[in-house]
Amino acid sequence: MELITKITEIIQEAGDIVLSAKDVLSCTHQKTSAADLVTAYDVKVENFLKEKLLALVPDAIFFGEEEQERQDPTKGWAFIVDPIDGTANFVRDLGQSAISIALLKDGQPEYAVVLDPYRKNLYTAKRGCGAFVNGQPIHVSERPLSQGIFGMGTAPYNKDLHARTLEITRRLFDRSCDFRRMGAAVLDLCAVASGRLDAFFECELSPWDYAAGSLLITEAGGTISTLEGAPLPYSHKCTIWASNAVNAGIREEIQD
Repeated sequence: MELITKITEIIQEAGDIVLSAKDVLSCTHQKTSAADLVTAYDVKVENFLKEKLLALVPDAIFFGEEEQERQDPTKGWAFIVDPIDGTANFVRDLGQSAISIALLKDGQPEYAVVLDPYRKNLYTAKRGCGAFVNGQPIHVSERPLSQGIFGMGTAPYNKDLHARTLEITRRLFDRSCDFRRMGAAVLDLCAVASGRLDAFFECELSPWDYAAGSLLITEAGGTISTLEGAPLPYSHKCTIWASNAVNAGIREEIQD
C-alpha cells in the first residue's frame, strides 16, 4: 500500500476522535494567552498521530504543535503535524478546524494530507503528482484579486503584529472584492489550492500551520513564500503569502 494511502487512513481515524469530542470547554486551558488554547483532544489526537505515523516511518522526526521537545525537521524525514488547527474554533463548536500532516525529506515537503472532518474533505498531495480533494484534482484560480477574495490570519498570539496585519488587510481590501477570516490557516491554504480564495496572508504562522498547505498549493499550481519573498523555513515561525500565479506579484506591492 502506498505511503500516502496509509497516512490518509490514519488521519481519518484521528478525525473520528475530533468528531467524538464532548464537553470540550471542561478540558481546555490557556497556553500563552486567552487566544492560545489547548484541549485534551489536541493532545489525544497528537499522541495518536505520533504513534501511528512513526510506525510508518520509524526513523522520522515528529514535529507536532503540542510536542514539548522539538528536533530540527529540516534534516532527514520529518512529520510536521497540527492535531487540531483552529483550536479556538473547535472549543466554540464552530465546525471550522482541521488535522494537518506533512512529511518532509531534508526540509522539502514530499507528502501532505489535511482532513476537514466536519465537511468530510480530505486534501492530499504528493510532490510532482498534483493536489486533490476526495480524489478529485484541484487547482488554484485564475482570477485577479480585483475580481477575487483573499483570506487572512490575524497572528492573534502576537499583539505586536496586529497593526501591520490590519494595514496589509486594508491595502489588499482596497484591491479586492472582499476578504475572509476563518480561523484555521490550513483550511485557508486549502481554499487557495482549491481556487475558492485567490490569495492568503498572515504575519506569523508556525510550521504546523503551513507545512501541509504549502505543498497542496504548489501542487495545485499556486505559489507560496514568506511576505518578504523568501522560501518557507519549516523549522520556525514566519510570515506567509500564498496565491495563484496572477496575484503573486501583489506581495511586493503591499509591503510596509
